[in-house]
Amino acid sequence: MANVIDPVCRHADTTPDNIALRGADSTLTYRELQIASTTYAAALQAADISPGDRVLLAAPSVPEFVVAYLAIQAAGGVVVPVNTMSTRPETEYVLNDAGVSLAIVWHELGPAASQAAAALDIPVRTLTPNIVALEGDPTAVVDRDSEDTAAILYTSGTTGRPKGAELTVGNLLSGGEIGAECSRGSSEDRTGTGLPLFHVFGQASVMMATFTGGGSLSLLARFDPSAMLEVLRRDRLTIMAGVPTMWNAMLHAASDAEPQDFEQLRIAISGGASLPGEVAREFEARFGCTILEGYGLTETTAFGTFNDIDRGGKIGYTGRAVPRMEVKVRDHSGNHCPPDTVGEVFVKGPTVMRGYWNRPADTAAVLSPDGWLRTGDLGALDSDGDLRIVDRVKDLIIRGGYNVYPSEIEEVLYTHPDIVEAAVIGVPDDHYGEEVAAVVALLPGSRLGGTELTEWTRERLSAYKIPRIVSIVDTLPKGSTGKILKRSIDRAALRTDALTAEVPRKVTP
Repeated sequence: MANVIDPVCRHADTTPDNIALRGADSTLTYRELQIASTTYAAALQAADISPGDRVLLAAPSVPEFVVAYLAIQAAGGVVVPVNTMSTRPETEYVLNDAGVSLAIVWHELGPAASQAAAALDIPVRTLTPNIVALEGDPTAVVDRDSEDTAAILYTSGTTGRPKGAELTVGNLLSGGEIGAECSRGSSEDRTGTGLPLFHVFGQASVMMATFTGGGSLSLLARFDPSAMLEVLRRDRLTIMAGVPTMWNAMLHAASDAEPQDFEQLRIAISGGASLPGEVAREFEARFGCTILEGYGLTETTAFGTFNDIDRGGKIGYTGRAVPRMEVKVRDHSGNHCPPDTVGEVFVKGPTVMRGYWNRPADTAAVLSPDGWLRTGDLGALDSDGDLRIVDRVKDLIIRGGYNVYPSEIEEVLYTHPDIVEAAVIGVPDDHYGEEVAAVVALLPGSRLGGTELTEWTRERLSAYKIPRIVSIVDTLPKGSTGKILKRSIDRAALRTDALTAEVPRKVTP
């Protein structure tokens, strides 16, 4: 029998005075975190929350999120975290789909979550900073089976309504153990992040891994590069975790910094999207630490592959399968692909989800009876067993019969000194089927134009890969983790622009 709060309880017994959490103006030791969580769990039980009940949690990355999350676990409930920017209709959908019994909402959030709960006659508990000093007696932690669902995380997807990935007690505990092993986390480590904890990256790769190793976790409620640099210096972080857009933003914010300013920083963990090689090289030079890229999905509790600390990061690759996990690349017939051959990535191991909540058909479509998860990602394994993610299957551009991988073009675009953000997508084209379009954000003051950028890429890419449609924007749409959301880019508008574009169109593939 087990519970997701077990690592915290273990360290509360062995190292009770060690810092577990650091917020903007507060800290909690492991003993304080255990007491606060189990006391809040008792309050939830008094509100008729029973084992297996689903509880919505809407809060930013603050210590109180962690207390409430662990309290739901201690009470035997199922956490249903939602994006703090979710609209009322989006929240209503999750509340209804998951069959939520209670909504816990951060006191500073807007009315969307509370209104959604009220519309469905679901009680709401307001989450406030005084949760850590809640009066009452702690409850005993509920013993659960490792196969019991502990969290339901809704995946946005590119089509259809979001699906709830059921992560089990065993998934989350295994994720914490694997994460601690990969980062060699210990009680001496001070980990920090600006990632949202309602997302699987922050929740499993960061929070669970930190508590499993017994180190401290510094939280930034909302990512800002200057604020993250302040946390890095203030708490003398040894580990940081983020997505590529965060590292890029920090590079620009720390333009006058030297590697010795961050000499205690051991590693930076990158995930959520492919890490451009140029960003990785500049970050390592500026911050004097190794940036290690990993690969995982919500459906795999954020774990799949990770670059090894001893070998260092292999730029362009997300590393080998993490301990206890298996990763294969298969062709469209299901056969294993030889090294350096692109196919679909499949993952198997203790962090693979139980399935999609109340969606047996969707579950069967991606999860085989023998435990292999079909990821929907295109990738290739090299002779060392390192995985290179090429793109999402659905993001592949087929231009005139040629396969174009957007990530390859984005990698080139990021080497241009004026480009801060870049996204490459396919738009419908009457002649080629699809045309390559690049949407980029530039450094302030840049005079780079679309035609000039197209000509610049002509010297660096094969003719069929050149973006012939270029849109220059102030910033690209991003999700809660900072990951660029390609599905939010208006392809119809780009196609309209292409009809009047001055860039050459008649180029032989």
